[in-house]
Amino acid sequence: MSTQLEPVPGTQHDRRVVVLKVARSSRPSALAGAIAGVIREGAIAEVQAIGAAAVNQAVKAIALASRYLEGDAIQIAFVPLFADVAIGGEERTAIRLVVSPRDPALAVQR
Repeated sequence: MSTQLEPVPGTQHDRRVVVLKVARSSRPSALAGAIAGVIREGAIAEVQAIGAAAVNQAVKAIALASRYLEGDAIQIAFVPLFADVAIGGEERTAIRLVVSPRDPALAVQR
């Protein structure tokens, strides 16, 4: 089963979504820069990964992107979701990490 995000007019959910696909060989720092760039543009980053190694790289990249955005006073959060994708005629389950700016009123103090 795949989960679809329905846009909610007047909220951050009506923003453009940029899909970033992650492989086990993806460099977390490069992916983090891409995530930060998407967030700075006012869009939402949907990071897709299949397999434990790719998910690991994706989560590290999100943590790094959070650091990269500190200088812009932007905090981010992500929601993990499952997605069914077809690769080479086979059905696979991917992890979708939907990254968006976090409401400052809900921020966790460090």
